[in-house]
Amino acid sequence: MADDDEVLVLGATSLIGRFLLPRLAPGQGVVALSRIQRPATEGVRWVIGDLAHPAGLSAIGDIGAVFSLSSIWLLTDEALEALRGLGMRRLVAFSSTSRFTKSASASGKERATAAALAEGEARVEAFCGAHGVGFTLLRPTLIYAEGQDGNVSRLAGLIRRFGALPLPGGGAGLRQPVHADDLAAVALEAMARPATDGAYDVPGGETLSYRAMVERIFEGLGRRPAILPLPLPLVRLGYALARPWLPGSTAQMVDRVGEDLVFDPGPAQRDLGWSPRDFRPRF
Repeated sequence: MADDDEVLVLGATSLIGRFLLPRLAPGQGVVALSRIQRPATEGVRWVIGDLAHPAGLSAIGDIGAVFSLSSIWLLTDEALEALRGLGMRRLVAFSSTSRFTKSASASGKERATAAALAEGEARVEAFCGAHGVGFTLLRPTLIYAEGQDGNVSRLAGLIRRFGALPLPGGGAGLRQPVHADDLAAVALEAMARPATDGAYDVPGGETLSYRAMVERIFEGLGRRPAILPLPLPLVRLGYALARPWLPGSTAQMVDRVGEDLVFDPGPAQRDLGWSPRDFRPRF
């Protein structure tokens, strides 16, 4: 990425985007796409547009590099062609390890999400390869940012409300929570390393059991852990009763508590200097 390139950020208001925009170099031309008018941000030019209507992206002007923080399936062939027409020479896009962990889910909706992620990755790789656009795909694990995400912060909200948290089977499944700020940092690193074409799993800095993860959340709230190991059927019943108060959650989330969702950070460490923080949230 040349110093005089304008940088386009798609999904700038996303969880990762909130950390990426402040990290972009002062004086670097930054353009952020939004479907609605946004308040002025120092150093950022907001443009109203939608990847679903790529013909309207011409208002952005010339750009050289693109960060895609939105769902990767929004990068259709039409959207990618429109971005290339703006001058895109390098693309860093986020996918998710959910393309693997949800591919065999009992939920048709989750299987469809996994398929859309896989198809989006394949489409980006094929398009960029055919048109000489450098690209890096990043696949995070469980993303969090204290008080802002729907994963760790949802658990923190339940702990605040009820004081204790039930776990099916004790929560033995392994997790690798990753902070959104670390993902913003590795996206910048990937953009600066054009030799990193390809896909990288970017898990968090620690591998710990679901139970240990929950204990850290209690500690981050300044509370002693109060965890209730319960049989899975009983937790499922409790979830069914509490579901109206748990927007965005699914029964499959309960079922996966005992599964190991672990990915290898080695390639990202080697090629991107990936060194994320340990899981020590503070609320």
